Amino acid sequence: MVLTVEKDSRLDVVDVESGLDVVSVVDRQDSLFREAVRDGHHAGASHYEQDSWRRTLGLGFQCVGILYGDIGTSPLYVYSTTFKQGISHPDDILGVLSLIIYSFMLFTVIKIVFVALHANDDGDGGTFALYSLISRYAKVSLIPNQQAEDELISRYNNHGKPSATRRRAHWLKQLLETSKSAKIWLFLLTILAIAMVISDAVLTPPISVLSAVSGLKEKAPDLTTDQIVWITVPILVLLFAIQRLGTDKVGYFFAPIILLWLFLIGGVGLYNLVKYDVSVLKAFNPKYIVDYFRRNKKEGWVSLGDILLVFTGTEAIFANLGYFSIRSIQLSFSFGLLPSILLTYIGQAAYLRMYPEHFADIFFRSTPSTLFWPTFILAIAASIIGSQAMISCAFATVSHLQTLSCFPRVRVLHTSKQFPGQLYIPEVNLLLCIAACLVTISFKTTTIIGKAHELCVILVMIITTLLMTIVMLLVWKINIWWIALFFIVFIPTESIYLSSVLYKFTHGPYVPVAMSAVLMVAMIVWHYVHVKRYKYELKHTTSPNKVKELLERHDLKRVPGVGLFYTELVQGIPPIFPHLIENIPSIHSVLIFVSIKRLHVPHVDASDRFLFRQVEPKDYKVFRCVARYGYRDSLDQQAKDFVLVLIEQLQYYIRDVNLYTVDELQNISYPGSRNQSLSRELKPSGRHAIHAEEMMTPIESFSELTTLSNGASNRLPQFQASRMNIAELAKIEEEQKFIQSEMEKGVVYILGESEVVAKPHSSLLKKIVVNYIYSFLRKNFMQGEKMLSIPHGKLLKVGISYEI
Repeated sequence: MVLTVEKDSRLDVVDVESGLDVVSVVDRQDSLFREAVRDGHHAGASHYEQDSWRRTLGLGFQCVGILYGDIGTSPLYVYSTTFKQGISHPDDILGVLSLIIYSFMLFTVIKIVFVALHANDDGDGGTFALYSLISRYAKVSLIPNQQAEDELISRYNNHGKPSATRRRAHWLKQLLETSKSAKIWLFLLTILAIAMVISDAVLTPPISVLSAVSGLKEKAPDLTTDQIVWITVPILVLLFAIQRLGTDKVGYFFAPIILLWLFLIGGVGLYNLVKYDVSVLKAFNPKYIVDYFRRNKKEGWVSLGDILLVFTGTEAIFANLGYFSIRSIQLSFSFGLLPSILLTYIGQAAYLRMYPEHFADIFFRSTPSTLFWPTFILAIAASIIGSQAMISCAFATVSHLQTLSCFPRVRVLHTSKQFPGQLYIPEVNLLLCIAACLVTISFKTTTIIGKAHELCVILVMIITTLLMTIVMLLVWKINIWWIALFFIVFIPTESIYLSSVLYKFTHGPYVPVAMSAVLMVAMIVWHYVHVKRYKYELKHTTSPNKVKELLERHDLKRVPGVGLFYTELVQGIPPIFPHLIENIPSIHSVLIFVSIKRLHVPHVDASDRFLFRQVEPKDYKVFRCVARYGYRDSLDQQAKDFVLVLIEQLQYYIRDVNLYTVDELQNISYPGSRNQSLSRELKPSGRHAIHAEEMMTPIESFSELTTLSNGASNRLPQFQASRMNIAELAKIEEEQKFIQSEMEKGVVYILGESEVVAKPHSSLLKKIVVNYIYSFLRKNFMQGEKMLSIPHGKLLKVGISYEI
């Protein structure tokens, strides 16, 4: 007789009759148990709070190379863009400088660096991270693939919050979950911001590099605009060509250059301030802003669109938070970038007070002649690195879009083993390069490109404010007056800037609107069809009785080896399975339905990756598996390596589900279909109830019972240690060896390819969307086997057509 004794997260198995240890320690391999005993709240930022100062300073140095190139090169074109019609009054310089100072302090320093960075999703920032964070607190996803186990991946401790804030958060949660229009608007806002970020990645390289190259006119006045354009284009091609090396190699190699650039422009600014006009420091008095608007009226309001270029690149600081830590960004920004940038703008203003006619090329005009060539070379390098930040954002953004199922499949390559968040997407890189070159050749100057750039910047800022307000209400649950103050300060102010940009819509802002419109159509179409297809499969899942009937067919042949049947459906058996059996009545000795699922968390631990459930009848060795990944986790894994890990975890599951099963639970009824739901509450931690459409890991698993308190459900009997004999343990080992031997005989990858078409009676618009646009995207982007690195020699495709 063998007695199993629970000790924390392990199981001791002792032969009671002989007194000998049969198995000394059995480690639990159940993800549900790990998450049940894990601390509730572990935001990524908290990890960095424990960082040493040495690590923080190292990360702060790296921030300079990755984050500050874009915002650090804005002095190249802000004044020349703002004063494109000339300087009508000397005090206009002070008014614009005052606007620059307070806009930069308000939107970049206060909003992003000291507020938004704390609204991170386990250490990740940006618009998508905010949406992901909201999705974890309210079920706002339009795809019905949520599972109870997903909520156990990351839980939050909400104790200690005032009852009023909890009621307010609950009200907002109910609104977001019950209102389909609220879900849709939240989704549309998110993908609009994402589309603008991608458009920004197209516009940032041309305006930065073009501004830097224009400095050659100082030494070669005969250079034409076309010649400057054709010097710029090869630099842009080179910039995108080196992206395959990876962000870490590109950014960290040039970090000293950006640091030198910031020291240089800050030093030149201080020199100009002392030499030309110290009185420009009066611009710290906001009175000059009022005077500027009183004097220029409509023209002053219109110029706000140009002044907002001061904080271009701010979105990259927030979006790239995942590479660094909050403290490292705040320190490097406050003591490195901030004084350098302010000194540069103040110095240029001092120079303009003396030489107002030099407004068109103020940056290089205000640079001492002895420093021209070093400044020019550094400007080119800084422009390239500044563009790098937005290109990296575009790669990360497209990767995140696939988590939302809003973008066609593309191969995402992880360029650094040390920094898993650093990505490279060849197809996206090529499209960005072509678009950036076309923008440069078409518009030739920074004026129109700058106008287009403005709209991207301000729309992303407004959407960030809206999403942060929801985070404050739903997640942070802070005092309503702080939330109101944040909203009242930023939304009206940013709306004024937006109105200024839209006033000049025909002078450039239509460019990102056109690009974003194309991107949004592609994203909405892909997401719409994906949701429709998923709901169709969910509605037509194969019932347990039908599965049993198929497996017990007398003409069904068992083929040696393991078959991995890939499907996107995480609830039940997909309708394509009966289609396969009817046409090819044979299955492998071990058949595993594998669903690759992206969660709204940055990372999923390897120990929490797989969820299993055995399909009845058990003698047929058919399993369901959900492989869960965070939106920053890499899928760039060879199929062979994936199979080895999956089979290993399956063997652990087989062991656990037998060792931890008790006889008393056989009389309990469990949800057997997708229409039944299981509701349970984790009493020990006081956290929210979990509602599952279908628990992938069976509830009879011992480890799941440990998450329930006594009396949590009147259906559960009192648990007693299960007793197993040697024969039962030998049976477990035999089943594990069988699966291992079948894997060694070979693995075949079965890929379900579902063609989606609109129903015959559908509207013309739906037919165009489904039959043409979606079909075009599906055929011209990467297929599933390439995404999963499946070898062609072991691939079996099964096709089926759905009418939606």
